[in-house]
Amino acid sequence: MIEKEDILLFMEKEASKPVALAEIGEYFRIEEGHYDSLREVLETLEDEGRIVRVRKGKYALPERLNMLVGRLQGHPRGYGFVLVEGGDDVYIPADRMHGAMHNDRVLIKIKSAVLAGKSREGEVVRILDRANERIVGTYTGTKRYGFVVPEEKRIWQDIFIPGTASGEARSGDLVIAAITRWPQEKRNPEGEIVEVLGHKDAPGIDILGIIKKYHLEENFPEPVLREAEGLPSVVKGEEIIGRTDLRQLQTVTIDNDDARDLDDALSIEKKVNGNYLLGVHIADVGHYVAEDSVLDKEARKRGCSVYFPDRVIPMLPPRLSNGICSLNEGEDRLALTVFIEVDPGGTVISYEIMESVINVARRLSYSTVNEIIAGNEEMQRQYSELVPDLELMDELRQVLKERRRKRGSIDFNFRERTVKLDDWGRPVEVEFRERTVADEMVEEFMILANEVIAEHVYWLNLPFIYRVHEKPNPDDIAFMREFLHNLGYPLRARKRVGTKNLQAVLAYAQGRPEERLVNEVVLRSLKRARYSADCLGHFGLATKFYTHFTSPIRRYPDLTIHRIIKAMLKDALDEKQLRKLAEKLVVIAEEASQRERIAEEAEQETVDLKIVEYMKAKEGQVFAGVISGVTPFGIFVQLANGVEGLVHVSSITDDYYHYLEKQLALQGERTKKRYRIGDKVRVLLTKANLADRTIDFELVDD
Repeated sequence: MIEKEDILLFMEKEASKPVALAEIGEYFRIEEGHYDSLREVLETLEDEGRIVRVRKGKYALPERLNMLVGRLQGHPRGYGFVLVEGGDDVYIPADRMHGAMHNDRVLIKIKSAVLAGKSREGEVVRILDRANERIVGTYTGTKRYGFVVPEEKRIWQDIFIPGTASGEARSGDLVIAAITRWPQEKRNPEGEIVEVLGHKDAPGIDILGIIKKYHLEENFPEPVLREAEGLPSVVKGEEIIGRTDLRQLQTVTIDNDDARDLDDALSIEKKVNGNYLLGVHIADVGHYVAEDSVLDKEARKRGCSVYFPDRVIPMLPPRLSNGICSLNEGEDRLALTVFIEVDPGGTVISYEIMESVINVARRLSYSTVNEIIAGNEEMQRQYSELVPDLELMDELRQVLKERRRKRGSIDFNFRERTVKLDDWGRPVEVEFRERTVADEMVEEFMILANEVIAEHVYWLNLPFIYRVHEKPNPDDIAFMREFLHNLGYPLRARKRVGTKNLQAVLAYAQGRPEERLVNEVVLRSLKRARYSADCLGHFGLATKFYTHFTSPIRRYPDLTIHRIIKAMLKDALDEKQLRKLAEKLVVIAEEASQRERIAEEAEQETVDLKIVEYMKAKEGQVFAGVISGVTPFGIFVQLANGVEGLVHVSSITDDYYHYLEKQLALQGERTKKRYRIGDKVRVLLTKANLADRTIDFELVDD
């Protein structure tokens, strides 16, 4: 049977124009009457958007016809942008959407080239994959009909519900509507109510609505659970045969206090030559989750675990994620181990990759490690046998961090906001989570392991999934350059801006009032990291080789990479398998990138929602804050706990205020009073809007 990649290669290298079915058949020497399998492959490629059919039934590559495939990101005003993997976004005006909805996978035709400061413009030609067969929203009904206002604001049209299709829904209910007719030009989509989640104000419905909105599945299908139940709960003797036995090696896990899915363990020693020998031991999930099994297909569909303030939606059933795959203290566990020898300057001298069996000596929390490193005598006594190793790990952390700094790796200084909930799901505290020495330690070791694995496989020329971060778009850099210039920041790069230039900018901003804003602007000027079957380098880390190898319990690409490594160690891939694998990895990388985006959006929306809910109970109270951003329409104020809200310019009534772009300030027309980033202010909380996830402040006179 002809492979898809063979046809694509023929059309790229051999076909100088659109080709007919017969021409393709002739090239591959297919006899008359045996074209059915060829037609099937061509139809699959067409459905995937990798080829298009043009006049007279001929086939062509979309890029040769100025066409692209990507995901549509909608906007509440009706237009959108198509995100093209590895390329720049394409703007789609509302009148060229042609029924496409947010997150649909679409084929577009480019209508205009890039103009200064503007995106390319395009038109939807075909909708390849509908992303919103079911939509979560609030129902409003009348006697004859109803409509659903989507929770996802980027789905800009309400869903029309005929009177006979409303089921048991009542006005104010959060519901799931199944689409029965897709939108066409100016006509709204139609649907029917298939599930009533509950009244939108009932406890717990808010997070449930977000879970349903992003099509996340809390529960595993019965066949998946059955397959998981059939797996062992302990490591058996026969499973250890052929593995390196590291159970006597002192290994530790370092994670959050409440973590249950422990992917990684660490070990360290100082060699007689003065070098460090770091051991990174990762749960061997691939041993238990067979490729193309029911468990594997479900994990691939989920893509990653999703973490909410009150729950986790795991990629794998708890029997695996919290059980036999989790590197729990005092229990034998199968692992993939990489030992890395590093000299005192941070250079990797040698490494070794192996299948192993380990037994974690101690489970440590980040806070415990921080206390030990900081010299807490009581904690050092309690963990006396681990103190030398942890101090050695801290040494190596500093060595590796300095090595990354010297090569230009970028470290952003963002503090994570966390929300604590009570037993009823109500927010009781919002605070910053500080990045600590223990966080850095684990991060440096995982980065090193990922780099070593990626480079090793690259030089073997095996199909692989890389974690890539491409160089930024020149237009985005130009915007950042202008912004920094207005702040008076030096950007010592006349043409090409490199990571060391950005490093210098972030270092200059450290400790200054505008530090957070500068970090955000620099981050927004960069492209988004993604998964790719091509080794395109990682701009932010300033490295050519990078992957995700260290979290196979919660990320599907890592699990896929483990399978490749295990096959590599056993030399178990023939030429035919390699070709099929290469084709499969292209699809897995794109799927995983999409699932990662969905998970991040769902997690962030939940945190934002709970922060607004927390502040809702404090309407009418006055807070001290700092101006964190200035725009033509107002100023953003951040409170001590990280909560941020807007003071709209229309609410500042002591003068007419104008935006000074170069000074990033609002200035009064008459009084000349200025509001700048970093200014301390007092604000009244006037509204916390749960529907829009926004917080409104007004300035209060001292």
